[in-house]
Amino acid sequence: MDPSQFIAIALFFSCILLYNALIKKTSIKGNQIKEAPEPDGAWPIIGHLHLLGGGDQLLYRTLGAMADKYGPAFTIRLGSRRAFVVSSWEVVKECFTINDKALASRPITVAAKHMGYNYAVFGFAPYSSFWREMRKIATLELLSNRRLEMLKHVRASEVDTGIRELYNLWANNSSSPVVVELKQWLEDLTLNVVVRMVAGKRYFGSAAASDDGEARRCQKAINQFFRLIGIFVVSDALPFLGWLDLQGHERAMKNTAKELDAILEGWLDEHRQRRVSAEIKDEGEQDFIDVMLSLKEEGRLAAHYSIHRFVQALILGGSDTTAGTLTWAISLLLNNRPMLKKAQEELDLQVGKDRQVVDSDVKNLVYLQAIIKETLRLYPAGPLLGPREAMEDCQVAGYHLPAGTRLIVNVWKIQRDPRVWTNPSAFLPERFLTSHADVDVRGQQFELIPFGSGRRSCPGVSFALQVLHLTLARLLHSFDLATPMDQPVDLTESSGLTIPKATPLEACASY
Repeated sequence: MDPSQFIAIALFFSCILLYNALIKKTSIKGNQIKEAPEPDGAWPIIGHLHLLGGGDQLLYRTLGAMADKYGPAFTIRLGSRRAFVVSSWEVVKECFTINDKALASRPITVAAKHMGYNYAVFGFAPYSSFWREMRKIATLELLSNRRLEMLKHVRASEVDTGIRELYNLWANNSSSPVVVELKQWLEDLTLNVVVRMVAGKRYFGSAAASDDGEARRCQKAINQFFRLIGIFVVSDALPFLGWLDLQGHERAMKNTAKELDAILEGWLDEHRQRRVSAEIKDEGEQDFIDVMLSLKEEGRLAAHYSIHRFVQALILGGSDTTAGTLTWAISLLLNNRPMLKKAQEELDLQVGKDRQVVDSDVKNLVYLQAIIKETLRLYPAGPLLGPREAMEDCQVAGYHLPAGTRLIVNVWKIQRDPRVWTNPSAFLPERFLTSHADVDVRGQQFELIPFGSGRRSCPGVSFALQVLHLTLARLLHSFDLATPMDQPVDLTESSGLTIPKATPLEACASY
């Protein structure tokens, strides 16, 4: 049979099935179900897909515009799937408290299959005993306050190295302001921090432990991962077309997974070889791979649990998103010079000019903390969080959600709600010292949830905040920053799972 004929027949029968599903009356115990409103314009077969994709369209903005028209909770059809879109803190609170367990699973997607190694990476894993055990290990063994305290010298050392190399650029420029592409500098620095904590090695800089080629391949693969994970794949909505790989995305996902796989396997081989040679580090010097190998040897990590996949989750979760947040923070400060000056004045007052900023100073840097909060409010690293899926029928905001419904939380929209935030699109760190002084980012106050909330919240929130605060503090304390020709920074956003800045961030740095 000609492929075009097969597709036509498949579409015809799908139309019939979809039509029957739409006209069927649904009820629970004889009572009519209340369903969430659905935007106009859905087409047979594809549903609302044609309204969501295409070009450089930013999905969180598109869904935000729909929320303005249809309300804070509505349903969209993604081909054969339904998704419940939430855009208010009241509704998301109901999702992540009363219905948190019912909505704790992850949907089955092409990206999770190929780049999550058949859902073995715990961030992609459906809700199960495997996922619970992996999260427990991450929370109690790797990202606990005790472990982070033991490894704080690693964070400090890598930030010191990055600052020193920036200083050398300035010194080699006749001690004149030097133009630096800070977006790339931040990506290098944060990847250095994460790779050293996970694998005990430095990737970039004069003291790098490996060749620059491997480092750039790893960085490229991570960037490619976040681009691909946010791309629409036809077969996620229309599974019967999966065999076609119409867009070529599956092939790209497999190649990205293969590249990361080779790099991470090399790290594990190095660690195993050291253990064979009896080169066991003291506990305070052990990186995350050392810890996981010890857990496996002690029988505290089941044999079928893959250290490899765990390492991937840690690398992906800790580097790109942190660098992105710092890039936005500095961009916003460069476009708001009085706030930049205020942050530097706070640093001079609380730290002085005779020593460097250390972790223990951060608690006194309340304005700097407010800058990070305001940046996370305006540019959350995951504007739609990770999609969830209902494991069972449940009710949210009075609407019935059948099992299998996907949950999309528009954090970007929630955190710009004018009912909560005065002048919501403006960069105003002062709001976290006045009207919102008691609002935190750890998922307990639902008007600000950049790291999610409930069972699926980010387990690395403490680590992320430590890196964000220390890096920004050291940079602002050590250098005066301006833009070339005093031009404003371009704040154009790019598409993807995160909110990457679309253009480089060039700044003039002087010591």
